[in-house]
Amino acid sequence: MKVTLKIEGMACGMCEAHVCETIRKAVPDAKKVKASKRKGTATFVTDQSLSKDELAKAIEETGYTCTGMDVD
Repeated sequence: MKVTLKIEGMACGMCEAHVCETIRKAVPDAKKVKASKRKGTATFVTDQSLSKDELAKAIEETGYTCTGMDVD
């Protein structure tokens, strides 16, 4: 499944890298992890079941705000 997170607070390429690293730690089987400060999103593909609250908490612990999650 493809997951899209809406994230506020990313301002540069390092912010994107921090978000991607956090996703990889929170979802070990995540593939195609990408973050875009311009779009305010992060996307990845996984077969693992996800807890929106746990993923949002992990993102927020790095200083960003997760405002939504869409799963396709």
